[in-house]
Amino acid sequence: MVPSPAFAPAGLPVREYLLVALVTAVLTFLFTGLVRLLAIRIGAVAYPRQRDVHVVPMPRLGGLAMYLGICGGMLLAHQLPVLRRAFDYSFDPTAVLLGGGIIVAIGMLDDRFELDSLTKLAGQTTCAGILVLFGVQWFVLWVPWGGEGGIFGSVLILDQNQGGLLAILLVVTMINAMNFVDGLDGLAAGIGLIAAVATCAFSLHLLAQSGGDVGNYPPALIAATLAGACLGFLPHNFQPARIFMGDSGSMLIGLMLAASSTTASGRTNPTFSGATESIALFSPLLVVAAVLFVPVLDLLMAIVRRTRRGESPFSADKMHLHHRLLEIGHSQRRAVLLIYLWAAVLAFGAVSLTLFDGFIVVWGIGIGVLVAVIVSAIPRLRAR
Repeated sequence: MVPSPAFAPAGLPVREYLLVALVTAVLTFLFTGLVRLLAIRIGAVAYPRQRDVHVVPMPRLGGLAMYLGICGGMLLAHQLPVLRRAFDYSFDPTAVLLGGGIIVAIGMLDDRFELDSLTKLAGQTTCAGILVLFGVQWFVLWVPWGGEGGIFGSVLILDQNQGGLLAILLVVTMINAMNFVDGLDGLAAGIGLIAAVATCAFSLHLLAQSGGDVGNYPPALIAATLAGACLGFLPHNFQPARIFMGDSGSMLIGLMLAASSTTASGRTNPTFSGATESIALFSPLLVVAAVLFVPVLDLLMAIVRRTRRGESPFSADKMHLHHRLLEIGHSQRRAVLLIYLWAAVLAFGAVSLTLFDGFIVVWGIGIGVLVAVIVSAIPRLRAR
């Protein structure tokens, strides 16, 4: 019996994805040194401001090195027979390369010339529109109401306009969320790495569940290359940093996370029923929500805080989550590691709901959150 072209042979290509991620990491690491010299030469340097944590001028443009590494990883994946299915049956990787290239170019201009917020927003929306034109959009959305016949919740089928608008909203939100959270050495790259690994694991689970449906190859590939780029950039960026990723890097991470989350969860039809499977029913949306939670929470708090003061939501201040951790008494490194912990508990906890017994996972997430709260509050407890 000849298998349908929509399905791949049994067996997960974990080694191939690991190879692509490692190659992306090595290329990003090597390119970052060259990009650092370029940033210094052209004057793309971040000089300390009142709201900044760094105290010495720092070259930017790290996003260019990450993008070049991602291009190399995608090229390798295109040459591997198993992973080439991500290109043969979908335009998603091409959309990410094109949209990512444009967002990196916009970010590079901002890293050098400080673009105004409306210009950046227009560019972000354009890149999100490019993803939608290539088919990166939501087709189904589970909601916790309307279930019948013992089925918990219902699935909304979105038309092209609804799915496209939802995708654009998610992309623009995620781009700005990652841009806002990028305030400490290694913070955005670490969160991007954690979120990308969690999304890749979830996509591989979907690939196994579907029996090799080729539609699940692109999100895993997008997430794997993003994880590799973040991993390769971290040695240059972790405190004390030698280069910043700048808007070119943070916006690229946001775009790719939104794209991989959309292609992984926006096409999944969760039709579980029964009490034992009700938690698993949430899993696609929980993965997306967990990946976005920390940066989006910081974004929403900043918007509320600034609008209450009568300021623009895009105006800068020194009251982000990482700034608050520093005020409590944590060092830069400890604050970054704490936010890593929060992101990992939420992201991998959500993915675990799709793999293991829900009751055990919920207890594990609760313990992880409790540990994170206690560790976060240690400086205040000592002060008392």
